[in-house]
Amino acid sequence: MAVAKEKDGRPGKPAGKESQPLIIAKTPAEEQRLKLERLMRNPDKPAPVPERPKDWNPRAPPEFVRDVMGSSAGAGSGEFHVYRHLRRREYQRQDFLDRVTDKQKLDYDYLEKLKDNQKQAEERTAKRKKKRDKLKQKKMMTKKAKVDSEAAEDNNDTASSSDKEEPDHEAEDDADVPSFVMGKR
Repeated sequence: MAVAKEKDGRPGKPAGKESQPLIIAKTPAEEQRLKLERLMRNPDKPAPVPERPKDWNPRAPPEFVRDVMGSSAGAGSGEFHVYRHLRRREYQRQDFLDRVTDKQKLDYDYLEKLKDNQKQAEERTAKRKKKRDKLKQKKMMTKKAKVDSEAAEDNNDTASSSDKEEPDHEAEDDADVPSFVMGKR
């Protein structure tokens, strides 16, 4: 590697390579910013994404225990420590099983609540749809009644134009026809 010399003759940076100044992060936010800047210098390089840590799982209890401790007097001084470790391991295993059971129960309750919420939402939707359909039906009936009344008025107008020849009947018909039509504005 060739070392470039500065104008005054002193050795400088290696040729073709830029060095970044050393920056020491003082806060966690600054540390995160520096890491992000380092990642963004080369966007083609894949960023390391750590995998989710696996849950701790206790060792399964042995199927066959060979060195069963008795309750007789005169057990050695080392037996207490063996017993203590076995007891601690068994308590951890039972605690783990209790936590798994609680988690499963919470998951089951959550799924049940989701089903209930979905069922209630579907019921509300069905009720509202029924109401919309009923309103739509009512609008269609009023529209049909309006069209029928307009058609009847047109028939009355054509009939009354033919009746203009007889003025006596016209006055009689006016008295029978109401001065307003229900449902019109």
